[in-house]
Amino acid sequence: MNNNSNEFKIPRMRTVHEAAQELKAIDEHTAVTEHHIRQLALSGVLPRVQAGRKLLINFDLLLEYLADPTSDKFRVHTATADVNGIRRIY
Repeated sequence: MNNNSNEFKIPRMRTVHEAAQELKAIDEHTAVTEHHIRQLALSGVLPRVQAGRKLLINFDLLLEYLADPTSDKFRVHTATADVNGIRRIY
């Protein structure tokens, strides 16, 4: 029984360094740096997963963001955004 609705797509999770290297392999003249990718994740624009000391991001979401950074999908809601692990109290 092969039902496409039950198919699960595994996200391509990469460290910041791996994401930058893979992006560089796709476009060797890219101006996107590791620092910029890290800041996107830390600011909440891109979702992130902390695995020990490593910061993992979904590479496909990074490519979506680079294709259309103005999309509502990547809008950070400042009322709930964390600032260095501290959340604002209202």
